[in-house]
Amino acid sequence: MADELRYFLTAVGYFTRVPMPQRLAVWVGFAPHYLNAAARYFPAVGLMVGVAGALVTGIAWQLWSPSVAIVLGMAATLLLTGAFHEDGLADCVDAFGGGYRPEDVLTIMHDSRVGAFGAIAIVVALLLKWQLLVSVGEVHGGMMLLAVLVAGHGASRAMAITFLATHDYVRHEGKAKPVAQRLETRSLVFALACGVLPLLWVSPWFAIVTVLVLAGLRAALGAYFVRRIGGYTGDCLGMAQQLAELSIYLVAAAWKFY
Repeated sequence: MADELRYFLTAVGYFTRVPMPQRLAVWVGFAPHYLNAAARYFPAVGLMVGVAGALVTGIAWQLWSPSVAIVLGMAATLLLTGAFHEDGLADCVDAFGGGYRPEDVLTIMHDSRVGAFGAIAIVVALLLKWQLLVSVGEVHGGMMLLAVLVAGHGASRAMAITFLATHDYVRHEGKAKPVAQRLETRSLVFALACGVLPLLWVSPWFAIVTVLVLAGLRAALGAYFVRRIGGYTGDCLGMAQQLAELSIYLVAAAWKFY
């Protein structure tokens, strides 16, 4: 139990910007295998981020318009994660859009600067999230919006983390290298449960449709990553998470009956 708590707190420290008290950090400590063991908690951390965003959105909803409240909730999630996954989306769009050979793609992806493709991708993604969530709130009400927001953060990370179980990490070194070891079956099942159960909470039929959409997206992204660079990188996981989150909101905004 103590080890599992260490793995969970390692995941919180790696995937968010939540500060950890020094005494707790000393207790958690660090070992290389912690990061790989922490990978299964990626969707659980996503649920925490989603709950935080939902709380900010719900509180702000009492003071300002729904549109403003949603932007503030989105801002809260960006602050909690340090725009970790949005950065991966920007790096991937820059690299896949600007590189031809696999080595060129990986070089551009590793560059800390954001190009025009990446900047446009972030702007479009954030605007689309905002408008989709506004649409969900208008059509289905505030409570359903908050439920979709939480489920979206958890399920999108569950989809992204599945690449650890089936694909190869292509860099010899990198920030994601300690995390990107093969995910064992038990860990994969736990991660998927954290992603699927909140979708069921929204609606069983919504969960079924969303899982099918995410499975199709995952297949397309996996084939594309393999064709372009032979596997995945940490930035690819960020891109996968962002596209999955957007897909969930697209389904929710188009859904007529819960």
